Amino acid sequence: MTKQYETGLMWFRRDLRVEDNAALYHALKSCRQVLCVFVLDREILDLLPRADRRVEFIRESLVDLDGQLRQLGNDEGRQRAGLIVLHAWAAEAVPALASTLSIDAVFTNNDDEPQGLERDTKVGQALALSGKAFHSFKDHVIFERAEVLTQTGKPYSVFTPYKNAWLKKIDDFYLRPYPVRQYGAALIDRPPTYNAPVPELAEFGFEKTNLSSLKIPTGTTGAAVLVDAFLERIDQYHATRDFPAAKGPSYLGVHLRFGTVSIRHLAAIAFRLQTGGSPGAAVWLSELIWRDFYAQILSNFPHVASRSFKPAYDAIAWEEGLEAQTLYEAWCEGRTGYPLVDAAMAQIRETGYMHNRLRMVTASFLAKDLGVDWRWGERYFAVHLNDFDLSSNNGGWQWASSSGCDAQPYFRIFNPVSQSEKFDAQGKFIRKYLPQLAGLSNAALHSPWLASPLELSAAGVELGGNYPYPVVDHAKARTRTLQRYACVARQP
Repeated sequence: MTKQYETGLMWFRRDLRVEDNAALYHALKSCRQVLCVFVLDREILDLLPRADRRVEFIRESLVDLDGQLRQLGNDEGRQRAGLIVLHAWAAEAVPALASTLSIDAVFTNNDDEPQGLERDTKVGQALALSGKAFHSFKDHVIFERAEVLTQTGKPYSVFTPYKNAWLKKIDDFYLRPYPVRQYGAALIDRPPTYNAPVPELAEFGFEKTNLSSLKIPTGTTGAAVLVDAFLERIDQYHATRDFPAAKGPSYLGVHLRFGTVSIRHLAAIAFRLQTGGSPGAAVWLSELIWRDFYAQILSNFPHVASRSFKPAYDAIAWEEGLEAQTLYEAWCEGRTGYPLVDAAMAQIRETGYMHNRLRMVTASFLAKDLGVDWRWGERYFAVHLNDFDLSSNNGGWQWASSSGCDAQPYFRIFNPVSQSEKFDAQGKFIRKYLPQLAGLSNAALHSPWLASPLELSAAGVELGGNYPYPVVDHAKARTRTLQRYACVARQP
């Protein structure tokens, strides 16, 4: 078969796997010989703290990816196949590498985040100036951009009709994996200059975190372990997913974020099990569709990256000055006096993970109990979440603050106590992250300020000492929130 290009470069980004990788498949199929690169992009990394779990996750997953590529090469008789890893500014490094290696075409998978689009435009332009092609493919979602539209040809802004259209459109074609190994013979040995192992964290300025002690599995090997474990309990997902102390979620968020598992693989599993009657799989498939939904919202309405989806919500007068900063810091540090909120904030600080139910509770608390601009919380999650994904994080925060598409009504305000009593009734989650409250009875645990002095003393809890009084009264905060959102209620 005649190949379109002599030499191609596969540029990995948020797709750290060999199996079912769209761009890698097209590179191997279209080029007589292919090299692979990942750039530790200084445009992103230079802004991060020197100890960042995501960077360590990426580094460990690159080791896994390098091993996969070496094996693929070995299967074809190559001795030095593998991954070229650079620490540089990607917008400059990729065109430069393409020139050095006499590359004819660069292949990569789409990144629809604003920063990614800007970077890819620069790369594409630089390559074009030197007569090189740039090809980008859909890989991170099932349907992207304008693939699912209303009957009038417009993007959906309400989830349920989007989901119905998604389910109507889905078929085996969209779920079929790319047969990468069929074209593995095109993968060639790396030039001697680039035949180096994946650099250690310290070599590009980072430190180890508690990732290994948290036992967060990395790479496609780790993702496969999590998928297998989740499939054993997926049928009960609908019944367990809202309880933070239960092993209900898939815990695959970080793997979806960095592409160490294929979304087509997961959606195919969920779709097959749903068709077979699994209620848990049906709910989980809906969660995967929400992911697609928020991705197309960011793509079609890019203003959401910095402003409210609903323009009227940008008129809300959030708390400002020292008062806002004080409340925000109490929220960040888990000092609000509401145990479920504080335990959730301890969880994200200590692990980089937060249960989805708690993401809703803490986001609602910041925006609607404390009156702090939702964008402050969005930025905090962006720094601390292992699975941070701009579209999903932004969509979730706008949903909680009622400023987004298909969001909860502005007058729906989560009560942090009733949420605690409903979803952590036995206090197992709270006690894990707030051990100073462990001695309280279940009845007192959710609202310690209502406990008797005798019970507090017996449990070793000192309000205002080892645990704070509530920073706000929820009932009064609710009234203030309704007043704050009055400008929205008056909109026609």
